[in-house]
Amino acid sequence: MKPQTITRFFDHLVEANPAPETELDYVNDYTLLVAVVLSAQATDAGVNKATKALFQNVRDPAAMLALGEAGLKQHIRTIGLFNAKAANVIALSALLLERHGGEVPRDRASLEALPGVGRKTANVVLNVAFGEETFAVDTHVFRVSNRTGLAPGKTPLAVELKLEKAIPKPYRRHAHHWLILLGRHTCKARKPECWHCPVVNECGYNAKTTA
Repeated sequence: MKPQTITRFFDHLVEANPAPETELDYVNDYTLLVAVVLSAQATDAGVNKATKALFQNVRDPAAMLALGEAGLKQHIRTIGLFNAKAANVIALSALLLERHGGEVPRDRASLEALPGVGRKTANVVLNVAFGEETFAVDTHVFRVSNRTGLAPGKTPLAVELKLEKAIPKPYRRHAHHWLILLGRHTCKARKPECWHCPVVNECGYNAKTTA
């Protein structure tokens, strides 16, 4: 996709949604981190349902450790891989207290050193909590980047690095949210809904659909 096309692409996304936000519910940086860890291979809606009661009382690492792994499992048992995720959340909570005074660190290396936190999760936390210009490549961003021709790549990291180079400064802060929301609600996996897509004219996908 040419630079001028990319600019038009994001101009249309801005027009459709000037201030995109994560669809995960959270109350502070810590609960955001927990929610993102829980969202791996799960829907945001499913995570929000599971954390609604949890986050009413558990909003910091100390409270999570007091709840314990068994107690956490009772809250998140409807989420896929909940046993492993519960173990990771308890372990990362302990490390936050041990290494970071209970605060969520702002650097990638420290985040990725936490159990259950990979590059994508770190990118989300850095972007949403701290305003960093990072590009979290989930399945939606990967699909949209390849299908539209915005940043084609064979791996999430390859797509991320291409997005890093391609996206102009004015759009970088919210770019991954625009792409996630586009993929989740319009540029769907089985059948993209091209007939109401705001970037249909900039998109390089050949097999565009009609309603």
